[in-house]
Amino acid sequence: MGSSEPVRGHRRGREWAHVTYGIHRGATAPDPVEHPPFWDEDDLAGWQLLLTDDGAFTGLTALEVWGVPHPPLPAECPVFLALGKDDPRPLRRGVHTSRHVRPVPYAIQRGLRVAVVAEALAAAGRWVGLIDLVAMVDAALQLELVAEEELSEVAATRRPGARRLREALILVDGRSQSLWESLLRLVHVSCGIDVEPQWTLTDGDGVFVAAADLWLCGTTALHEFDGDEHEKAPRRVQDRRRDRRIERQGFTRRGYTAGDVIHRAVTILEDADRALDRPHDPARIRLWHALLRDSLFTPAGRAALLARVPAAPVRRRTA
Repeated sequence: MGSSEPVRGHRRGREWAHVTYGIHRGATAPDPVEHPPFWDEDDLAGWQLLLTDDGAFTGLTALEVWGVPHPPLPAECPVFLALGKDDPRPLRRGVHTSRHVRPVPYAIQRGLRVAVVAEALAAAGRWVGLIDLVAMVDAALQLELVAEEELSEVAATRRPGARRLREALILVDGRSQSLWESLLRLVHVSCGIDVEPQWTLTDGDGVFVAAADLWLCGTTALHEFDGDEHEKAPRRVQDRRRDRRIERQGFTRRGYTAGDVIHRAVTILEDADRALDRPHDPARIRLWHALLRDSLFTPAGRAALLARVPAAPVRRRTA
């Protein structure tokens, strides 16, 4: 098996993997990881051969290289490149290029030239839904990959994506510790419910009891996102013990799944209305549903992304 180092030109044989027209790399066995990256880094190294001196990966591609979690992407999602205003566009299937009068600031990550995180988030804002962008900004802040001042500076410009970034910054809260926690928070916010992320519950002596994903302000209700790890036996035992500690302080913990957030959000609203002792009005959920339709967390949102991005679809290799 040859090296995975990319080369220009055409290569034949099983030891070579096709990246794009005129770019090949050495074929390597895929890593047996549970959640492989959307863009193969060896492939990106091949795409990098097409970049000019000022070019860089940007948008969703750059964010993944930085390690920022992103919503699920459609298989046809292209590689995103930022080029200079006069740079030639690579006419290849599976790539989208944006041109810039001034070079996009970039850094080297794992041998790849990637736009700095603030620039990459603004570039992604051109294509993704509002709640997608909010969740990714939350994640970037939580991982300390970007500062709010950097985001505000980019959002204040007139470049494409800046207006969406400004909208997102109004809703951002870097205390959310996962994309799904961000979405659960946004369900509440869109329904006019005041919540505090990562709220600490203590007993009467000030001793720590639990850190909750969300506290419904002014109530004794704690709303949390329960991912797949909560279904594993050791975690279930820990969770039930934690629940009892919370109950002894007079609080109620409610756990929600991805299905609740995406398909049954009105039940979250109903629980919150009950905790707030206000009449339940299902119409309050309409704004969340409108936001969700444009989100990559839904099939409609993923189709909308492909409709907005002017690029030929990429042909992805299958295992």
